[in-house]
Amino acid sequence: MTKKTALITGAASGIGRACAIRMASEGRRVGVLDVDLAGCQAVVDDITAAGGEAIALQASIADRAAVEAAVAQLRDAFGPVLILVNNAGIAPFKRFEEITDDEWDQVFTINAKGTFIVSQVCTPDMKAAGWGRIINISSSSAQTGSVDQVHYSATKGAVMAMTKSMSQALAPHGITVNNVPPGAVAGTKMFEAGKESFKMDLDMLKRMIPVGRMGVADDIANAVSWLASEDSGYVSGQTIGINGGRIAS
Repeated sequence: MTKKTALITGAASGIGRACAIRMASEGRRVGVLDVDLAGCQAVVDDITAAGGEAIALQASIADRAAVEAAVAQLRDAFGPVLILVNNAGIAPFKRFEEITDDEWDQVFTINAKGTFIVSQVCTPDMKAAGWGRIINISSSSAQTGSVDQVHYSATKGAVMAMTKSMSQALAPHGITVNNVPPGAVAGTKMFEAGKESFKMDLDMLKRMIPVGRMGVADDIANAVSWLASEDSGYVSGQTIGINGGRIAS
């Protein structure tokens, strides 16, 4: 895997940041993409300080032209993009009865269409190489439901379904596509927003998790690292839940 180029979306913080740092620590050249360019640059600085190679990229994943420009910039810097981690997304909380058409469309445009756009833009490099890894980060909310996130959960269910079909479409080209739905991951922006919306009792939440603790971003990065490796070449179209045993699938 040394010196293969990876693109991580939503990588300015949280799970995306952890995945970018893990990829770089294993010798991959990393594109750190987010709408928050300053946040991306901070991640790049951490990577380069540790001896890795990375570049900060800015784009909304729902903007095809911006994604194409960012991928071209990454390709020019480090070569063809052979690993993609689709992590970017938004996770609003709102009562079902109050969700507007525009809010529904916005979440689907970013979470579902954006994942489609980035995957489609990166796939030609993988096809040309006869090798590729796409890892979609969905959510355990797609598996269990989420009372004030009907729109968000629906988009992540779409990502899970996309994973299955993409894996079949791209397998003849040596490209695997898998899905990681995280459970509760402490310290991320989405978790903090959820904690505020649900007024979460963290002790109660921990008691619901069989392993007895909250997840951390590195737990997700560990799974993503394996799915991006040569060792996972016979694994495709799968959902690998990282949730401390709370959801058995």
